[in-house]
Amino acid sequence: MTALEEQARALFENERNPVANAANLAALLYGGLPDLNWAGFYFVRGDELVLGPFQGKPACVRIARGRGVCGTAWQRAETIVVADVHAFPGHIACDVASNAEIVVPLVADGVVIGVLDLDSPRTDRFDAGDAALLERLASAYVAASDAP
Repeated sequence: MTALEEQARALFENERNPVANAANLAALLYGGLPDLNWAGFYFVRGDELVLGPFQGKPACVRIARGRGVCGTAWQRAETIVVADVHAFPGHIACDVASNAEIVVPLVADGVVIGVLDLDSPRTDRFDAGDAALLERLASAYVAASDAP
């Protein structure tokens, strides 16, 4: 377990509120991982993702299923690592400084309930190691939180 995972688990200890846990995890990731310009959550509400707690510049509030990296990760129910967002078909540019992105679905009882989204101004910022770490953190978030 990494130091970041230990810190996240400590933040989640004795706290079930999904908003509080998402806010703390977004802040932890934003401050704890290098080369990020956005870290946060979107939660499934009906047929769209709605913005949740985040760190960074203001973001898109609603994203349709299958649209952009977040909507695609939700639709596929799988982590998506994008080395260059400008090459991703249908990328939604909330911050023009973003060049790379990773989106991890939040899965509870086999259903995607939201996504964890990280952006970087550095092209090719995220790799398989980042995906594995963020998938573990997303799972820990879901396990520690009541339904959002």
